[in-house]
Amino acid sequence: MDNEISRVLLVDDDPLLREVITSLLAARGYRVDTAGNGVEALDKIKGQVYDHIITDLSMPVMDGLTLLKELKQKGIEASVIVISAHTDMEHVVQAMQLGARDYVAKPFQSEDEILLALQKVEERARLERENIRLRREVEHRYTFSNIVAKSSKVTSIFETIAKIADYKTTVLITGESGTGKELIAKAIHYNSSRRDMPLVGINCGGIPETLLESELFGYVKGAFTDAYRGKKGLFEEANGGTLFLDEIGEMPLSLQVKLLRALQEEEIRPLGDNRVVKLDVRIVAATSKNLRDEVKNERFREDLFYRINVLTIEMPPLRERKEDIPLLVNHFIEKLNRRLNLAIEKVDNDCLERLLEYSWPGNVRELENAIERAMVLSEGKVLTADNLPRELVRVSGNQGGDAFYLTGCSIKRNTKILEKQLIGMALAQTGGNKTKAAALLELSLPALLYKIKEYGVDQ
Repeated sequence: MDNEISRVLLVDDDPLLREVITSLLAARGYRVDTAGNGVEALDKIKGQVYDHIITDLSMPVMDGLTLLKELKQKGIEASVIVISAHTDMEHVVQAMQLGARDYVAKPFQSEDEILLALQKVEERARLERENIRLRREVEHRYTFSNIVAKSSKVTSIFETIAKIADYKTTVLITGESGTGKELIAKAIHYNSSRRDMPLVGINCGGIPETLLESELFGYVKGAFTDAYRGKKGLFEEANGGTLFLDEIGEMPLSLQVKLLRALQEEEIRPLGDNRVVKLDVRIVAATSKNLRDEVKNERFREDLFYRINVLTIEMPPLRERKEDIPLLVNHFIEKLNRRLNLAIEKVDNDCLERLLEYSWPGNVRELENAIERAMVLSEGKVLTADNLPRELVRVSGNQGGDAFYLTGCSIKRNTKILEKQLIGMALAQTGGNKTKAAALLELSLPALLYKIKEYGVDQ
């Protein structure tokens, strides 16, 4: 809050002190009103909102402690600084318990003491407002209304989250890389009663085994060669909240035993420590691996698998929810316009058609990267196919200029795409006559009918 708009109410029964402090604060840009006691102060507060109240504790009619009680009862949110003699520390402690933010002892050592106290209170209030703003922003970001999807597969996941969010049940989120597993983990946390407690995450495959154990469970000073001081582990940091174990399928077998014990006993033992720490942590895990196969191949403990597989949420790949692509494209354009200071308005039809045809092996993450690249390269306000990555390159078709779009390097996948488009072209040229279309395609009629059904060709 800028000094120019900060309004202060100074409450003190000493007229000379009021005059001195008022002059000092006014010279620094504060707007200052004064009152001689608590009753006068409450009367002033009826007609004016104050950012800060500076009050003496010892006053006639109504003292500072009584004023603080009244302010608390009335829900007045001004920051209060109390002024008190050195010998009255018992009352200062009471004042702090009643909500005072700081105190200044009399007699003042210098005029700057009041100013410094005000600046500290203002900085603290600014940080609190910023923390509230950031928390609300994060919570909004992970509400269901702000997750971009309309496909039934994703909306059914929202319904599941709404049902299980407030329970401590362990959740396992499965799905290919880039499908948004972390987004779902955050949605679970921020839609639960634990939203005001920490959400702590770690990628189990991104940290060496020797460091992962100390990261999860913490350690005490001297636990190993470089442990010059103790450190809390992520389990302790997440106490009361949620611990997100991303790519849990990458966790080394030796650590899986310790994780299982922590989940079963709801306690951990930091490295080098004899004590155990009891915890209240909700576990959300995610993996892009098939953990049942990992169990069969003895790369993942069966008992740990059943411990974390209480409730499974499977994130569908983008190719199975293509109706979400136009929504996602618009969302990314808006998001990246703000971040990159651009003014892209939309994608043209040809560009959108390519985005819909592509299989997106990298899923939503790959789509966002493709849109960002296109926006950076675009010279106008509309994204065109020329701005898209090479993976979506157009390959010439027949003499009519028709085309299909490559989706990576898979011959099998691209052959299907080409066959589907050729069948569509043949049906269009023959007015939907399948016998004639089969002749054009050099296929038997049964083979054509089979492929039409297999590829879902519009007839």
